[in-house]
Formats: sequence, structure tokens, C-alpha cells
Amino acid sequence: MKKSNSPTWIWYPGDYEIWLGNEMQNRRTERGGFFPPFWKMDSHYVAVEFSTKLDLPTAEEVEIYVEGRYNIKLDGKILPAYSKMTIPAGKHSLNIKVHNQANVPSIYVKGKTFGSDETWKVTFEDKEWIDESGKASDTSSGTVYLDAGAWNFDSPDTPPSKFKLSTTPMQAVKTEQKNNGVLVDFGKETFGFVKFHNLKGKGKLSIFYGESSEEALDTEYCETLDYFDIDNSTAEDFTLPDSKAYRYIYIEKDSGLSYDEVSMLYEYLPLDYRGSFRCSDELINKIWDISAYTMHLTSREFFIDGIKRDRWIWSGDAYQSYLMNYYLFFDSPSVTRTMLNLRGKDPVTSHTNTIMDYTFYWFMGIYDYLQYTGDTKFVEQFYPRMQSLIDYCLSRRNTDGMMEGLAGDWVFIDWADFEMSKNGEVSFEQLLFCRSLETMALCAGIMNDTENKEKYSALASDLKGKLFTTFWSKDKGAFIHNRENGVKSEQVTPYTNMFAVLFNYLDTEKTDAVKNNVLLNPDALKITTPYMRFYELEALCALGEHNHVLKEIRDYWGGMLDLGATSFWEKYNPNEKDTEHLAMYGRPYGKSLCHAWGASPIYLLGKYYIGVKPEKQGYAEFSIRPVLGDLKWMESTVPTPNGDIKVYMDAEQIKVLATEGEGYLYFDSKSEPQTNMGQIEKLEENKYKLRITSNAGEYVVKMKL
Repeated sequence: MKKSNSPTWIWYPGDYEIWLGNEMQNRRTERGGFFPPFWKMDSHYVAVEFSTKLDLPTAEEVEIYVEGRYNIKLDGKILPAYSKMTIPAGKHSLNIKVHNQANVPSIYVKGKTFGSDETWKVTFEDKEWIDESGKASDTSSGTVYLDAGAWNFDSPDTPPSKFKLSTTPMQAVKTEQKNNGVLVDFGKETFGFVKFHNLKGKGKLSIFYGESSEEALDTEYCETLDYFDIDNSTAEDFTLPDSKAYRYIYIEKDSGLSYDEVSMLYEYLPLDYRGSFRCSDELINKIWDISAYTMHLTSREFFIDGIKRDRWIWSGDAYQSYLMNYYLFFDSPSVTRTMLNLRGKDPVTSHTNTIMDYTFYWFMGIYDYLQYTGDTKFVEQFYPRMQSLIDYCLSRRNTDGMMEGLAGDWVFIDWADFEMSKNGEVSFEQLLFCRSLETMALCAGIMNDTENKEKYSALASDLKGKLFTTFWSKDKGAFIHNRENGVKSEQVTPYTNMFAVLFNYLDTEKTDAVKNNVLLNPDALKITTPYMRFYELEALCALGEHNHVLKEIRDYWGGMLDLGATSFWEKYNPNEKDTEHLAMYGRPYGKSLCHAWGASPIYLLGKYYIGVKPEKQGYAEFSIRPVLGDLKWMESTVPTPNGDIKVYMDAEQIKVLATEGEGYLYFDSKSEPQTNMGQIEKLEENKYKLRITSNAGEYVVKMKL
């Protein structure tokens, strides 16, 4: 096996993601009090063995860096914990066993011709051998070895436990006297460390944070605050130890304290903005820009929900972040880090984040990850964890083979402004469960696990059948909400209906019924959260209602901008007035004004207006179906795993340039279209397609809408 001479730090796969998530999620405070997550938190394995096979043409000096106590075995012989050693020429087995209770056991090995990388094998001594096909077999070794985990720690001086987000200085835009102190405005929603310049004296320093000026000035009810006892005989800069979310900070200090000014260190995950979007409507452009900024603020060590509250990793929030990421950053490591943290360790004793639907979003995230990235290695590595989680779900079905909330389960769905039951068999949960089983069938196919592929496929088919026989109402032309104690509800909520459109579960007749009776019905129950507005607008785009969706984007996200939003919120209700927009959960400032699910226009514009999506895993084949709606022109770059697809469109031409994969451009034209390359194929009246080959240059199609 070829060994890398560009080494990196490695660990047991999934362990660093769990450890880092524990570090991050336990930083949350509420009014100065520690506020940990309220679900089970797993930990890393404390003793891990790393192994590799070598075939050296000459003797080689090796440098070894380790996080933890360790020993070395060369060809089965235990050696002391050398930091440097010489390995003789020839074939050898090199094993390094590490113990670390506080941090993740990890190693960095550097030789002349080889180094530690993801080809190394790791085990926590679980007494079963896994061969390279991923299947268990009996051997004298009696140990499970998996491919090592890694990220981007490529220097011996940057071990995994020392990871920190990047920072850059940022100045305040306005400072003014208010009440008994000073109100500092940084101009927009942001995240980072407050810094006092030349702080001197003795006394109490109080800092109150706010996403709004009202919150920062309300010292009794603001969500986050800090108090410090300062005793500086000489002036020195003081950077607060913890980063927080805010736009405004209100500062009160004892008279014995003084400082020159206040700035901040903006904290962020370095990400490339690979995706872009511009069009003829400046409001839409601003909405895209603020969406991208919102997305970046919530893309930290992991994809989190809101930067003020909760700063946790929620599966439902993260699922939407994955999709937006594919059209903005296309940062696959952020997706896998988040999925691995959410999955945790076996045994499974509760739903993800304790929420039934969030377990199903975890599976759906894998389904989409495969489609966008083509990374089957992730499945090969973590298929057993997928199986144990789906087995947990299967073990909790009722006698009709459906999921319903049991003790300890949270059936969430949405923060709705209307009453809906979460009891009994909720149709929405069955729909997501069905998609999860389909995901498992797909993964079983990747693993050549024929028996389970057939099992999961049959379970999905059976559940889909029950979804229609139990919950579809011919009279209402829609799915009903739930069945409780054998009694079917009369209520029709949007959720099951719009997801059935997205999953392509409906025939033409039922699709039209859902469109008219639910999605475009002015008397239907209304969604007010960006969380579910994401799916509602996606379903309408899938049904061809692009003009309607553009109006909704302008009204909904534009409504937040009209109220001064510099990032998009957890929830927006246009009927609320003044500070009502800041309240949630019964608290005057409980709402997050920067929330991941508020950034959905990135995804909608990329997938349904520019119209780019993968048709085969990893963009091996793609489709482009651009729709202008009421725009005069639009242009975009959509990132792919190893390239980009650039699209421009106006009423008379379409331009396409692709640097990865092969695909088809689908478009309408009232006149006979012309192209500078390739052969246009007519599909039906006014509908055409053109094959796009990557790296062939820019395709220019002349047409007429």
C-alpha cells in the first residue's frame, strides 16, 4: 500500500467530532449561568491503537508526536514512547497505542517516505476483525480496525486539541452614552471577543449583550451578560475570555475604571464563498448577501442553529445548513463533522437531540450528502452506526408498524402559530421515516448488503402504502395531520403535504390537489417560521410557482430587512409590532436574530432559479433548468465537489460553463434556439435540451422566452 509523505494528525473516526462538539456546545451561557445541552452527550474512546504496514527500501528515521500517553510496537515488540526512532529496511508492522482521558487520542507520524494519514487503521479493542470489505470475520487478531479519522491538522505544532476558530479585529461603528453607561454598536450582527483597550483601575466591569439595542440596554432581561472584577494598576488591553453573539454591547463600570475604546475580535471559520448569485433585482441580491452572511455566522466548528441561542448542534437546523452549504461553500468536512457529532456512539438510547423528526433528518442528510458529494467512503466507514440508529427506530414502532412519540420522545415538527396535536401517529413522522428507510436501502446497496437492502426497501414500500391508506383524505384532497387512538384527525397541516411533493411521492392528480388545497389555498394553515418556509417554498418551486415564490421571498425576507435585519431570524411574523419581533419562548429577547434556517434563499435560488442539481452522485451527471421568473437576468456560480458550474440567463440567451461532470441544459424557447457548441435536441413544443460537457468552454444558447 502506498504511504503518504504528507502526514496529518489522525484519530478514531468520529471521536474528534464528538469531543469538539462537547467542547463547543458546553460554552453556552444564559445570563451568566452555565447551560449545557439537555440530551445525552457521548465521549471519545480513551484508549486507541493505531496501526500501519510498512515496506521500507532503506532504514528510515521517524518522528512521532502524540496527544496522550503511549507506547510503540514494532513487529509486535513493545518499545518505549520514543519521539524519534529508526525503523530498519524491510517489511514491518508499526502500532502506536494511546491513552488520553481529557482529549482525543491522536498521533502525527512523519517519516521520509510515509506518514500518518487516513490509510492507517485504528481500533478501540472491540474484539472483532473488520476486513477491507467492511465485513466482520473470525481471525486470531480479534480486533476491529477502521480507517483513521482526520481533518486538516497537517503540522506537528497544531494538534487537534488546540484547534481554534480564526479571528480578525473589527471596530465599532458608533459609541454613545446611555443610562449609566455606554452603548457600543458594531453595525451588524456579529460574533467574537469584546476587547477593551488600555483598561486601568480597580472595580466592577459589566457587559450586557444584545442583538438589538433594546436587548443590550435591558440589563434585567438580556439573554447574555458578563461581570468582571478588574484590578489593573497599569493600563493594559483586556480581551474577554469567551466569544459571544451581539450587534450591541452596553457597558457599565465603576468610577475607578477607565479605558480608551472598545473593539472586538470577529471569530469565524475560514470558508471560501465558492457560490455566488446576482440578478436584476437589487432586493433579491441583498437577500442573497444577508443569507450568505447568516449562513457563515452559523457555520462554526459545526453547523449550529443560532449564534446567540442556542449555539448547539440541532439535526433539523443542520439538515438545512447542509443543503445551503452545497450552493455556497460546498465544504464537505463541515457536513461530515456535524453528522458524526449528531450521531454519537452506540448504544442508541434516544432520538437525535431527543427529537423523533431530527433522527429522520439525520438519515436524510446522508441521502443528500451522497447525491451532492458522491462520498461513498463515509457510508463504508459509518454504516454500522446507521444500522444501529435505524434499528432503534424500528424497535419503537407500534403494532401498525408506525412511529409515534413514546416516553422521552419530542415530536417537534415546527414552532407553529396554530394548534396541532403531536400525539398518536403523526403523518409527517411516517413520511420522514419512510425516506430514512429509503436512505438505508441506498446505503445497504453501497455496502453490497443485499439482504438488508431488500429489507429496508420492503419496509419503506410498506410504510409508504400505509401513509396513503391511513392519512390521505380524498374529500380534503390532502394528507390529514394524524391518527390518535384509531381516530383520524380532520386537520390538514402543510408539512406532510409539501414534503410528499419534495419526495416525489404523489401522482399528478394528488400533486395538483396538494398544490390547490394546501400550498396555494389562502384559507389553509399558514407557516410563519423560516424553518418550514424553506420547504414550503421549495415545494412551490418544484411545482413551477417561481413567480409566487419570488414574491414570497421579497415579502418575507424583505420584511425582515425593512425592520433593520443584518442577518435572518429564527422566526418572523409580519403581524408583530415593535419589540414583539424580539420575543420568543415567553422571554422578551428569546428569539435568535441570526439563525441558520433563515438563510434558505441561497438554496432556493441556486437549485430552482439557476436550476443546478446533481442527477448522479457527486455531480457525475447534472441538470440545469434555469427559470427567470419575473427577473430580467440572473447569473450564478454553483460549486461542485471538484469544480463549478457557471450559468447566466436573460430573456434571449443562456450561457453555461462547467468544469466538472457531464449534464444537460433544459430550457424553453418560443423560437428555434441556436447554440455555438453541441447539438440542441427538441423534447416537445417549445422545450429543448443541450448536452453540456465539462471543460469544453462556454456554451451560448440563443433563445426567446
